[in-house]
Amino acid sequence: MNHVAVVDLGYGDAGKGTVVDWLCATRRVHTVVRFNGGAQAAHNVVLRDGRHHTFAQFGAGTFHPGVGTHLSRHVVVDPLALAAEADHLATVGVPDALDRLTVDGDALLATPYHRAANRAREIARGADRHGSCGLGVGEAVAYGLAHPDDAPRVVDCHHPALLRRRLTTLRDRLTAELGPLDAPPVEDCLPAYTGFADRVAVVDASWLAGALRTGTCVFEGAQGVLLDEWHGFHPYTTWSTTTFANVDSLLAEAGRPGDVTRIGVLRVVTTRHGHGPLVTEDPSLPFADAHNATNPWQGRFRFGHFDAVAHRYALAAAGGVDGLALTHLDLAGPDLRICRRYDTADRLTPGPPGDLDRQAALTARLLRSRPVYDEPPTDWAEAVSAELGAPVVLTSQGPTADDKTPCGPLLAPPALARAA
Repeated sequence: MNHVAVVDLGYGDAGKGTVVDWLCATRRVHTVVRFNGGAQAAHNVVLRDGRHHTFAQFGAGTFHPGVGTHLSRHVVVDPLALAAEADHLATVGVPDALDRLTVDGDALLATPYHRAANRAREIARGADRHGSCGLGVGEAVAYGLAHPDDAPRVVDCHHPALLRRRLTTLRDRLTAELGPLDAPPVEDCLPAYTGFADRVAVVDASWLAGALRTGTCVFEGAQGVLLDEWHGFHPYTTWSTTTFANVDSLLAEAGRPGDVTRIGVLRVVTTRHGHGPLVTEDPSLPFADAHNATNPWQGRFRFGHFDAVAHRYALAAAGGVDGLALTHLDLAGPDLRICRRYDTADRLTPGPPGDLDRQAALTARLLRSRPVYDEPPTDWAEAVSAELGAPVVLTSQGPTADDKTPCGPLLAPPALARAA
């Protein structure tokens, strides 16, 4: 095994961060490559000594000395949030996170104007909110698609006059559409962006090719396949490709197509943060999550029984995996059951990317569906493997790397890492 890609086969929050941390703890990893999403990611890593950090833009392997983070062009970069995250990492013993960071200059910037517009739109939806994180990531992507020649990008931070024009145009367009925005003047924002460009390594696409030749890279996804911009349950989705598609394109551009082990992450409890379908939701389940509380933008953190129908769909939409990482096995018990079929369907079939009318119809169907449950399995890893047709190669009984157990040879730590 060389490079590894980690993708969530649910609605997010399955434990991608803790899996990436374990990979970096058990082998020599050169760089964690973020390949989608932005500052709305929340990947929690807990060390055995109790230190904790919620990774948003930095890779979840950053607790390990020498492991770098690369923000690819598919990430929406928020320099202001990145600085705050670096400050917190310094308080938990990682003072050099920014020194280990590289950013593709072609990545879009998320700005206070995107954030303010995002929140204004979500508030205007009232009871029909989509469950946005309210950080402007989707707004930045939408603006980039509508105005590709004007959209602020990371490389613009090296060119203050150009960035000033693009921020001003952005602010004026959004203000004309939505009214006054709760955001600072452009001149107040510029020093933060130019300071960001002076502090971090802004690189071009060739940088990643060199990193892939130098050592093992772990590709860390954000959110989950069931929230994918094309295959998720529209409109309760993200403006981001959450499958392996971005990984495949980055590897192909670097001259290493297919050079990756694909890992899909799942909880034994199917969860969702915010609005949208969760067919197996059961408010009587006796669970809580210290790292996923109710918040004013996403709403409640919801729990359901294991939804094999939805996860089979995610697996098909993602194009398959080499292995599954099954997390939160410490929650498995007599209260938790498995749903192998709905009253309306045994299987959901992904459609072609771009057909959002089809996805909206699928959403309406799921909102009418009811789960059909089987008894709790005696062996969760065996049951999940059988239902999804893929081997469980890692199990997790808790939040730390020590709570992870590889199953079989695929993710077994190499001898070099064990000896280190």
